[in-house]
Formats: sequence, structure tokens, C-alpha cells
Amino acid sequence: MTDFAAIDFETANHQLSSVCSVGVIIVRQGIWVDKFYSLIKPEPNYYAPINTSVHGLRYENTEHAHVFSVVWKQIAPRVEGLTLVAHNKAFDENCLKAAFKTYCMDYPDYTFLCTLRAARKHFPYLSNHKLHTVAAQCGFYLHNHHHALADAEACAAIAKLIL
Repeated sequence: MTDFAAIDFETANHQLSSVCSVGVIIVRQGIWVDKFYSLIKPEPNYYAPINTSVHGLRYENTEHAHVFSVVWKQIAPRVEGLTLVAHNKAFDENCLKAAFKTYCMDYPDYTFLCTLRAARKHFPYLSNHKLHTVAAQCGFYLHNHHHALADAEACAAIAKLIL
């Protein structure tokens, strides 16, 4: 795969619509040509301790951030016509759909591919198929796991090799 957008969301709580950060890596002709990161004011706007323990984000980090609909206006032209790729696509795709629904936006039926599913087929011998494990297998060291942009970078590195 040479043209795609790797995407990763972090959420503030158990609601899939509560995206609080997004990272996107744009790959064209096999080369990373653009990256995007933004904090997002989540909806609903509260942080569950378990989520904060994973990614470190708190209410104070996003209280002045834009809402999803505003942030997506910056992302949409970047990903137009591209397949979206995520590690465990079910989570990220469902977050995207939930946020679109929450903000009464028309969902454009993005095509999603999953690096987790592909990794299970390509690397059945790994002890697990977590993002950092698969990234390392692909020669990419994930420095800041659970930061949306860092995770999108790792996903892009994996996708370039196995999708």
C-alpha cells in the first residue's frame, strides 16, 4: 500500500464519541508527506481516570481545544480519497463514526484497513500484537505510546510494510 492515511484517536472516557486527541500521518507513493495532531474538546466532556492513566490527558489539556467538528475540517481535505488505516480499526473507526453522529455530520463512508488484523496474519509467532510490539517487529521504535500522533506514526510504519 503506497497511498493512505494512518489515524489514531485517544478518548476521554468510555464513550466512543469522547475523542480528546487525534493523530494523522498522510502517506503518498510510500512517503510520509504530511502529519497532523490536535487536542479535541471531548463530548461528553469529562475524563475517566482509567483513560487518563493510559494517555495522560486531562480536562485542563482540552478545555480550550476545538470541538471535533472544527478539527475534522482540518483533517478532511488531507484524507480525501485515501484509505484510512488504524491499529485495531474497530476502535478508531467507531470513534470516528460516533463523533460524526454526535456532531450531526454526514459520515462519508471511509474505507478502513486494520494493521492489527494484518499483523496477526504476517507475524503469528509474536507473543502479542499490540501496537508497540508490531511496530518493533517492523523496525519502528514507538517512543511515546498512547500519544495519538506517535501511534499514527507507528501504524503508518506497519502499514507500509504489511498492507
